[in-house]
Amino acid sequence: MSYFWLILFLLLPLSALGYCGWHVWQMLPLGAAWRTAIIASGVLCFALFFVAMSPWLNRLPLWAASVVYDVGCSALIALLYLVLLLLAADLLSALHVMPRAWMHGSWRGVVLVAGLLAALLAYGNIHYHHKTRVALRYQSHGRVSRPYRFVMVSDMHLGYHNRRAELARWIDMFNAEQADALLVAGDIVDGSMRPLKEERMAEEWQRLRCPVYACLGNHEYYGGEPESERFYREAGITLLRDSCTVIDSCIAVIGRDDRTNHHRASLAQLARRATHGTFTILLDHQPYHLEQAERAGIDLQLSGHTHHGQVWPLSWITDAVYECAFGPHQRGRTAYYVSSGLGLWGGKYRIGTRSEYVVITIEP
Repeated sequence: MSYFWLILFLLLPLSALGYCGWHVWQMLPLGAAWRTAIIASGVLCFALFFVAMSPWLNRLPLWAASVVYDVGCSALIALLYLVLLLLAADLLSALHVMPRAWMHGSWRGVVLVAGLLAALLAYGNIHYHHKTRVALRYQSHGRVSRPYRFVMVSDMHLGYHNRRAELARWIDMFNAEQADALLVAGDIVDGSMRPLKEERMAEEWQRLRCPVYACLGNHEYYGGEPESERFYREAGITLLRDSCTVIDSCIAVIGRDDRTNHHRASLAQLARRATHGTFTILLDHQPYHLEQAERAGIDLQLSGHTHHGQVWPLSWITDAVYECAFGPHQRGRTAYYVSSGLGLWGGKYRIGTRSEYVVITIEP
């Protein structure tokens, strides 16, 4: 597994940098000094990604750390799409659809590739900030006496890129739904607890006008789950860590610890803690082994984690890895919803995926 991550996060990006650098050198109709400066600037931006993923980030002032995080993670997305655009240009040139001259010392080629890249990134950023409201309805078959409304989110990733101002907009959005509760399927925290503490984000959570129930995600473990739990308490969030709570004696919400904890309770054990005859909702961050919820008789499982890849074509990878990487799913009598997430990890771009929150109504 260590070799896999080495290839994924080091060798592939460095190979991509070499491929793009060679093409940019060939395409730019400028002198060697200008071409060197432009390529060096791109490499520097990409290098900031490794700073953003390192402990060094916490040593910078908060504003500087946020800039490094945004620039470095954006450079990773830009590199992905620059590779795809240049591959497409190579193919079109080989097929004589695009003039070969555009690939060598041509402003036409530069403007075409740079313009398409800028348009893609601009669209992806705008699309990320547009949050999709998803409405779902489930029948309880007489187990609730009135309709219950829940707002469900996952993968908020509060941290250096999703700051308190962004959280404030989300809290306003949740309050507008007038829900019975907010359900969070993991990854409230992006990683470092520092920005949450320095910006006093726990105070923002206290503006919510409904109770909050959450399970842990893998990123809470990256940031240190004891500190994450302390933040949850300060924010007034009820953490369900291999535990269950019952709402009005008719709806049981089970929160499962993240699979990062190899000693977490089995789903069969957790299901037995739910009061008999209740409508059971399971919060389980990572949507692996969906058959377990079906066997345990869970009515509705809510998960996140996948982000649906965040950007195409990474969404194809998540679709191949998970039985359900995004959206509604059904197994026997058990319903599932895997959210693509409200926030995200890394650069703020959604291309071929969406940022969403889910409004769930449980009907009598």
